[in-house]
Amino acid sequence: MNNQLIKIWNGKGIVLKKIGFGLSFIVLAIVSYAIYDGVIKAPFIATSNEYSDEDYDCSIMGINLHGTLWTYIPPQSEDDVFIDKDIVASEDINYLIKQANEDDAIEAILIEVDSLGGLPVAGEEVANSLKNSEKPTVAVIRQSGLSAAYWAVTGADYIFASKNSDVGSIGVTASYLQNVGKNQKDGSDYVQLSSGKYKDAGDPDRPLTEEERQIFLRDIKIVHQNFIADVSTNRNIPLTEVEIISDGSSVLGERAKELHLIDDIGGLREAEIYLENLTDSKSEVCWY
Repeated sequence: MNNQLIKIWNGKGIVLKKIGFGLSFIVLAIVSYAIYDGVIKAPFIATSNEYSDEDYDCSIMGINLHGTLWTYIPPQSEDDVFIDKDIVASEDINYLIKQANEDDAIEAILIEVDSLGGLPVAGEEVANSLKNSEKPTVAVIRQSGLSAAYWAVTGADYIFASKNSDVGSIGVTASYLQNVGKNQKDGSDYVQLSSGKYKDAGDPDRPLTEEERQIFLRDIKIVHQNFIADVSTNRNIPLTEVEIISDGSSVLGERAKELHLIDDIGGLREAEIYLENLTDSKSEVCWY
């Protein structure tokens, strides 16, 4: 089976066509990618989160979760088409959380979120790192904290968002653009060269069979249930209540508070005041 993107993001459906060995893997959404003949060219950037005790004098570790959330950021290639360079890696965020927990000078962790989503494992990894942190963790959702990004911050002890913030989008999609009609019009024929019945299932250059559709839907539902379960556990919301609102839609801040998806209305300043009261000291935030 070709690798296919299963997305927890409320945006346009896309599929990543990747010829190679191995079974399909389930991942979350990517935003705004260029499509060339049905193939997504994912733009990658390199990040540097070098951490040094000598670089700062502060009590709060500030971490940015901006843009699409991936597990890691692959090396840049000259063949990549750079459309969306705003990508953040869960491994970098988790590294900073670990460093903050090992630094006696750091009293708490503040994570700022503005993201439409990303990969499911990445969201799960950040949520677990925040949940298992030995030090208090606070999240601030700015414009958007959706899908995998929302999954990620459910692990925080306390979540702020603006009354105008877009929150939630607890759902999964694997929709993609099929190229069969275009290829036929262009006089192109699909030549199937694969072993294993489902190896090239989800290839946008050939029709998806009903049997293949059911296999993908099976996995989509599993990811959805995992998402729901983590929101329920991390936010201490009854599972049945999360299931009711897990239709893929998002809500604004005030409604998110009513649904217990966040804890309070506010931004960075309110979060800093909260941390000052929590730590009983002046909060000095250093951002990485």
